[in-house]
Amino acid sequence: MRILLVIITFIVSLGAATVVKVDEKFQTSDKCQACHMPIVQEWEKSQHAKSHYKNDEYFRASIDYISKKTRKSLNSVKIECATCHNPRISVTGTSESYEIIAAMNLDKDSAVNKAVNSDSINEGINCAVCHNIDKIHTNKDESARGMNRVKWMKSGIMAGPYKDANSPYHKTQYRDFMDTNSDKLCFVCHANDKSVKGLVFTDMLSEYKKGKKSCVDCHMGPRKTGAASTLPIDNGKPKKREVRKHGFEGAHVFSMWKDALDIKLTQKKDNIIIVISNPQPHNIPSGFGARELIVDVTYKNGVKEIKNKRISLTTHYTRRGGRPTIPHAAEKASEDMSIPANGEKVFKVPNVKGAKSIKVELYYRLVNDEVRSILKLKDKIWAKESLVAAKKIRLK
Repeated sequence: MRILLVIITFIVSLGAATVVKVDEKFQTSDKCQACHMPIVQEWEKSQHAKSHYKNDEYFRASIDYISKKTRKSLNSVKIECATCHNPRISVTGTSESYEIIAAMNLDKDSAVNKAVNSDSINEGINCAVCHNIDKIHTNKDESARGMNRVKWMKSGIMAGPYKDANSPYHKTQYRDFMDTNSDKLCFVCHANDKSVKGLVFTDMLSEYKKGKKSCVDCHMGPRKTGAASTLPIDNGKPKKREVRKHGFEGAHVFSMWKDALDIKLTQKKDNIIIVISNPQPHNIPSGFGARELIVDVTYKNGVKEIKNKRISLTTHYTRRGGRPTIPHAAEKASEDMSIPANGEKVFKVPNVKGAKSIKVELYYRLVNDEVRSILKLKDKIWAKESLVAAKKIRLK
């Protein structure tokens, strides 16, 4: 048995490609704090910092679900998702041989098991992911994302937005995707996603309508005078730089949703026309398949509520036999109900007898009821409704 295990483990190691090794002193963010403390503290609160199986309930539950439905080992699914979630993982693929030893619980000492449980990847998308990219392969097929779309620099060299950057602790090289062409870096991962059945359920790159805004203008905020490094290298003081926030604020930061969309109401005979417009450069909801907008319509006669109607704008996913599932396991998807980038959607609701006014409130949720139930998500954040916009109209 031991000889068989050695042979199989050897075969697995031959089939597992490795990424450029990151020296221990650059693997974790605590090594960066001495010089970049404010930036690291912002990053620690971000979803990038939670981009790991142990750190995010939704991500963890999705991986567990896919492993169960596909009958693949948990580690194999983790490595597939690591393409974007843990792109510095030391093993980038598994083989049928690995599935055999995993099924027999003989993979404890395998390269695969050691890779997915390494402390070096526990931080998900940390400093050594974005700032150690040498080149982004824009000529590759759109399906090549994450680690498959980048070339890494040697360990100890960091890419940055400043041409005159200098550090006594690591080499620094300027890259335009850290400065004037930052969308290219974001779309290394935030572009499209396919289910295990080949269904593209997220296609942010195609829906993106770049105008005056770039990704970082909203998700990292405007450049402000500050210090990228606290080293006293400018006449005994930190060098002043134009710096953006590194919190990478997105759908999980509910303050971002305030007035992200606009509502317009008009009365047309016995109907109310609701127009929801989206001034943002990407669809809303977007980014992950099970997100949801809720249109809450309240009919009133004075202060008395006569009726309430809720409209869910989300996508539902099905697998074999039409059974509900999560996006990553889906064969089919319902109509896309998102509000298109720089576009609008129009809804018509009938008036209610006796109503003197109508109030429309628009809410956002990270996960719709269906997927939240399938994955048995417990954290209240997934069900929280965040107010986006509200409008009221008096009826004639």
